[in-house]
Amino acid sequence: MHEHELWVTALFNDHLAGVANAILTAVGQPEQARPWANYMTMQLVVAAFIVVLFAVLRPRLSMDRPGGLQHAFEAIHGFLSDQAHDNIHHHRQYVPFFGTIFVFVLFANLIGIIPTFESPTMFPPVPAGLALAAFLYYNIQGFAEGGIGYLKQFAGPNMGFGFIGNTLMACLMIPIEIVSHCARPISLTIRLFANMFAGEQVTLVFLSMTYILAPVLFMGLHVFVSFVQAYVFALLTMIYVGAATSHDH
Repeated sequence: MHEHELWVTALFNDHLAGVANAILTAVGQPEQARPWANYMTMQLVVAAFIVVLFAVLRPRLSMDRPGGLQHAFEAIHGFLSDQAHDNIHHHRQYVPFFGTIFVFVLFANLIGIIPTFESPTMFPPVPAGLALAAFLYYNIQGFAEGGIGYLKQFAGPNMGFGFIGNTLMACLMIPIEIVSHCARPISLTIRLFANMFAGEQVTLVFLSMTYILAPVLFMGLHVFVSFVQAYVFALLTMIYVGAATSHDH
């Protein structure tokens, strides 16, 4: 399917095609005339915007006279911290990752509202990359917390059946657990991609029918869905980290 090239993507392809082709060549892929895709450049725009936003916010942080932007991000941090506390016993060390995931997904969802921009999360590679990051993170934290004993979670709970019974239970549970864990990034990917893609298409359909009331309503719905999907993605990551680092198993 042909993809309409955004003006940002056109700038990258006109001036930075060599950089992308160098990366493609390094990983054994053939060079392309215009290697940058919309979802690639929009990810970079979102990342750059977040960096600039926090660079501007950092020197303005104040205990005595916090501004509106500081209040907003403190509310987000407090909310995510409370959610992490409900799902993970030792939660503070994980909150920065959850916050990063939430803010990036939220901004990536919302940027599609701006004319001439697109939400990178409505393209499968972006949610897939985020899901892979969450998958690697919770498994790494599981090993960091429990060492090699983390692998015992894949054998299922100890049911007190004796050595032979527990061994048979482990033989049954290990394949199930492996399939379950492998399905998690797929589920995260499909959930985020499908919701954002559907929301974008609905907005475009109604925008083509009328230019005033309906687009405004569906843009409001798009904002709501953007917040919900960012929250769901971060919450599921918390649940996975909580299960991986739990000692109850």
